[in-house]
Amino acid sequence: MDKIRAYLDYSVERAVKTFAQTMLGIITASAALSIVEVDFAQALGVAALATLMSLLTSVLQYDRKPVSE
Repeated sequence: MDKIRAYLDYSVERAVKTFAQTMLGIITASAALSIVEVDFAQALGVAALATLMSLLTSVLQYDRKPVSE
């Protein structure tokens, strides 16, 4: 059970960071640089997809990451 808890802590933290970084990148590119023009719903969709990819990557990489105790 501790291994599952450690995995969830690792993967959720990674997913939250990915979501925040993706949103920040999209908002910055859209507002400040005018590179892309997206609305908020599109930005959330892209960030959600990036978050899902992060969770799936966590499944593949977790066994390689040592569990901190």
